[in-house]
Amino acid sequence: MKKFIEYLKDTKGEMKHVSWPTKQQTIAYTILVIALSLFISVLLGVFDAGFRKAVEYLISR
Repeated sequence: MKKFIEYLKDTKGEMKHVSWPTKQQTIAYTILVIALSLFISVLLGVFDAGFRKAVEYLISR
């Protein structure tokens, strides 16, 4: 139990050194992640549709 309490104290001390983002940074990063996720999903969807059409074309020949 003593080691666990020491661990918690060390963790609390380390958390004081963490550089937390501001509210504006958090909002900006969140919007960036959502936008990139949507972009990548659309891009993969387009590639998937293209490959599907190509395979359908090759199979039907």
